[in-house]
Amino acid sequence: MKITVQTLDGKAAKGSEVDLNDAVFGVEPRADILHRVVTWQLEKARATARGARERSDVNRTGKKFGKQKGGGTARHGNRRAPIFVGGGKAHGPRVRDFDPSLNKKIRALGLKMALSSKAAAGALIVMENLTVKDGKTKALAGSLSKLGFGRSALVIDGDAVEQSFANASSNLAGVNVMPAAGANVYDILRAETLVLTRAAVEKLEARFNG
Repeated sequence: MKITVQTLDGKAAKGSEVDLNDAVFGVEPRADILHRVVTWQLEKARATARGARERSDVNRTGKKFGKQKGGGTARHGNRRAPIFVGGGKAHGPRVRDFDPSLNKKIRALGLKMALSSKAAAGALIVMENLTVKDGKTKALAGSLSKLGFGRSALVIDGDAVEQSFANASSNLAGVNVMPAAGANVYDILRAETLVLTRAAVEKLEARFNG
C-alpha cells in the first residue's frame, strides 16, 4: 500500500510516497480481536482497592463482655462488631483481581488490525517530520487545519516525540502525541485520525518483523 508523505505545510514531501507493509497496514480488521485487546488494555489500567479489615479480620476478643440482662445496654457478643472503635468495617472495600492475561500474538494482531483499520478508512496520515518553527502553538494550529487532522488525532513519532511539536501541541485539545513504543490499540481506535512520521512507520514495521 502506498501513501503520500506530507509536510506540516500541507505539501507533498520530497520522495513523497512511502510503501506501507501490507503485513502490518493491510490486515483485515476483526471486531472480536479488537474488542479483546481493548478490554484487556482497560482492565490492565485499573487499580484494585486496598482491602479493609472486616469483622473476621480484626484481632479482638470474642468473649461476651457483659451480662445478657440487667446491664442497661444492648446485648453484645464481642468487640469485633463494626459499631465499636477498633472493630471491623462493615461492607468495606475488598481486593479485586484486575490482572487479566492475553496471548502476545493476539495483542500484536490487534495492533496490526487497528493500524490497518485507519489505513483502510483513509484516516491515516504520514508526515515527513514534526518540526515546528519556534515551537509555537499558533503556527501549528494553522498547519493542522490544512492537513485535516479532524477533531482528534493521535500523533506517533519514532524513538522520541519531536520536542518542538510536543511543546506546540500541548495546548491543543484533541491532539495526543506519543513515541512509537507507546502505540496501542485503544488510543489508535479512539482517535479520529492517526498520524505517523516516517520514523514511526519504520519502527512499527520493524517491531513486527523483528
